[in-house]
Parts: sequence; C-alpha cells; structure tokens
Amino acid sequence: MAELRRTKLYDLHLSRGGKMVPFAGWEMPVQYPMGVLGEHLHTRTKAGLFDVSHMGQVILRGPDAALSLEMLVPADIAGLAEGRQRYGLFTNATGGILDDLMIANKGDHLFLVVNAACVDQDIAHLRQLEAKGISVEPVEGRALLALQGPEAEAVLARLIPGVAAMKFMDVAEFDWQGAVLWISRSGYTGEDGFEISVPEAQAMALAEALLADEDVAPIGLGARDSLRLEAGMPLYGHDMDTETSPGAAALGWSIPKARRLGGVREGGFPGADTILAELAAGATKTRRGLRPEGRAPIREGVEIFAAAEGGETIGKVCSGGFGPSVGGPVAMAILPAELAEGDTVFAELRGKRMPVTLTAIPFHKPSYKR
Repeated sequence: MAELRRTKLYDLHLSRGGKMVPFAGWEMPVQYPMGVLGEHLHTRTKAGLFDVSHMGQVILRGPDAALSLEMLVPADIAGLAEGRQRYGLFTNATGGILDDLMIANKGDHLFLVVNAACVDQDIAHLRQLEAKGISVEPVEGRALLALQGPEAEAVLARLIPGVAAMKFMDVAEFDWQGAVLWISRSGYTGEDGFEISVPEAQAMALAEALLADEDVAPIGLGARDSLRLEAGMPLYGHDMDTETSPGAAALGWSIPKARRLGGVREGGFPGADTILAELAAGATKTRRGLRPEGRAPIREGVEIFAAAEGGETIGKVCSGGFGPSVGGPVAMAILPAELAEGDTVFAELRGKRMPVTLTAIPFHKPSYKR
C-alpha cells in the first residue's frame, strides 16, 4: 500500500488537535476538537480555514488553449473573460463524468483545479491536448487553502486589502510578504469565501496569520462534506461518476447554449451526442433533494422506493447526513425526473421503509458576493 502523502500544513493540523484520516492518498484532518457540528456552524456564521492542498493544480498554455480544452470539457471556455473562473466537467465517450473542475482564465494561461482522487487520470487526460500545441503543466510546490464564511472577506482583507473588490468567481494575483498568491473568490461550502494558492514555503505562515484572527477556526473534511451537502453541491465519486451523465447529476446548467444542439460551438467533446440529446429531451432521472422525517439521517447507498411496500427501487441515496444549519437530516438521490417537490418516497433502513419528502436543493441558500 502506498505511503500517505502529507500537506505542508500537517504539523499545524496536529498542533491544533486535528484527527487525521486517509483521504485520496493523503493524510488529512477530518475534524478538530470543536467537532464537526461546531466547525460547520462556525463556517456558516464566521470563517473556516480548510487545507485543500491535496487538490490538483494544473496550468495550460499555448495558442487556442481555451478552444482546445473545449474538446474535453462541455463549457464555454473560449468566452471566459480574463480574471474570471468557471465550473466544468470532464466527460467520457459514453456521456459519463470523469471529474469536475474549476477553470480560470489568467490571461496568458488557463489555471485548473481538479479533485485529489482524480489528479493523475486528469493530467493524463489533458496530455492529449499536447498534440494541439498545448503545454500541460502540473503545478508543484504550491499549497491550496480555502477561507469560507460570512467573515471571510473581512478576515482576508485585513491581510490583503485588494480582495474586498473581488466578486464571486473572480480570480486575481496578490503579493503577501513577498509571496505571489493566486486567489479566487469561490469555494465549495455555499458561503462567500476564497481559495488561495500559496507557495509551500509561505503556506504555514499564511495559515497561522489567518488563524490568528479570532473569527477563524480550522475546519476538517467532516464539516466540509456537511457544508457542501447543505448547499446542494455534488461530490465526485458520490453524486457523479463515469456512469452518471451531466443531466442525471443535475449539472446541465454547466453546459451553455453555445455548446448545445444548434449552438455556435455545438458538441465536440467526449460523449456529446449522448449528453446533448439527453439535455434536449430532458433527463429521465436527475439528482433531487430529500428531507427524511425525524432526526435520523439516511446515508449513501440507502435504496429509495416509490411506495411504502413492494415495488422496485427507484434510486439510491448518493449523499446524505445531518444538516446542522438546516436542523435535520438531508440527502440527495438520482430519482425519476417526473417526481415533484413535495412528493413522498420511501427510504429502506434496516428492512423498514421510512417516508422522505422531495425537496428543492440547495437545502441552505448560498451567500455569494455577486
């Protein structure tokens, strides 16, 4: 078994009482002494600092890098303005999802952030663009931090005043104590916040400077998961995978008119025929929100049925847990599209079926600075 990798903030996690667990080949903090519930609520009310250095950072350079990347990603990258970032998907030939990613236009290059578990496969996938004259450069020697929550702007602006002018999905570079920081106003919690790529040599100093603010607490993977679940955000390997189409994952919004049937740059990406036909007709199954009765959460893998007794399963929970901000359990499942919000379906737990209500997602309204 391969040895687990450690981020440059490993010692900080230990000093703060982080409980370390294996995650995507890394040793990462799942929680701190505050506990998942406390960390979740702290992020919703103040500001949480996440170590996301396990994520992959990649630079693409070359003529027509944006149009070349559109051969792999069904997003409008050619129309992405400099200083802006966009969400996208890598798709496969059968219309499934290989990974989701963030794509930033930094003028003379594109900057991508991909999921930790998919870094190697994503880079190998991107290498096919080299035949088009595109340079694929995995970023080495930089850590990645996320500062999330309603106080994130005030906290970060005390160190770097210029970030206050940024809007949601803006990207910019700033100098901090001689280090060039690559900052985006984004995150994966449903809160306002920033992701900060920092040279590893300054990562500890930056993290400690942020944590010195009384409004900031370190947050682990446990609360990161409950925050994104409340915000209705899918997680790769759970709510989407190589067998799940963008329509089924409720991610059709990430494929704009320009790339759809009849668009100015229609298709041209893996699985385009399948994906675009499904989007045009309407997906027969799609990701939906569920609110169980009572306090017991329904977890990933729980089967969903249309009736209290009998019948075939109509889907499985892909993400589920307790929503601290919502005050009860929440879940997501890929279910028949004809079901309406307010309908009752049934989750089978330990041989018994309990009623759950179809609910709009997100469960907790995001608060971004537009």
